[in-house]
Amino acid sequence: MDSLAKNLQSVQQRIADAAARAGRNPNEITLVAVSKTFPAESVLAAHALGVRHFGENRVEEAVEKIPLVLRQLPNHPTTELPNITWHLVGHLQSRKVKDAAALFDFVQSVDSVALARRLSDRAAAIGKTMPILLEVNVSGEASKYGFASAPREPFFAAVREILALPHLDAQGLMTVAPIVAQADDARPRSAFRALRELRDELRARFPDRPWQHLSMGMTDDFQAAIAEGATIVRIGRAIFGERK
Repeated sequence: MDSLAKNLQSVQQRIADAAARAGRNPNEITLVAVSKTFPAESVLAAHALGVRHFGENRVEEAVEKIPLVLRQLPNHPTTELPNITWHLVGHLQSRKVKDAAALFDFVQSVDSVALARRLSDRAAAIGKTMPILLEVNVSGEASKYGFASAPREPFFAAVREILALPHLDAQGLMTVAPIVAQADDARPRSAFRALRELRDELRARFPDRPWQHLSMGMTDDFQAAIAEGATIVRIGRAIFGERK
């Protein structure tokens, strides 16, 4: 618990410092603690320290972990605030949409129109509207999921179809930057800048939506992401420690 508290305090301070350097309010930035591979006890410990947003990469892991956590959480003293918000931040397979729609409060990794349709249909079946982000592969790496950001018109056509789905609420974009060996490598920041520029184009093309969120930045690059406008950072290792 002591090491978790120290890690969390360090991450929060680094977020605040990065926001200050960028002339931003740190309250504009949501920290999603990615609890992939860590047990329910780690989530509960982080929750006791004030963390309210948690991310999971795999639906099959979440199927066991999320109900276990929810059974042990104390009730929030005010009903106006969510006790916990679960984000799916990893790739979502079509065959797991049913479980994902029931378990998660926010899906950050919608990467195709077909997946969006299935998710909207499932959300309708259980009576909810699912907030989503569109995952974009701005780096063009073959190993990464996401919509291609170029050429623009096919992407905009896909966005138009997704916005018409009644049980999804598209709130912004998500990306995973290239993994680099050196901290001064410019490629992650270039990817974050490209996502922000794409978001700005979406605001011009589809002005009826605020497109408020940019989910970008993880343990090794979240400060650069904040400098480029991230509103959500997804941090696991710097909070929970090295994964086994």
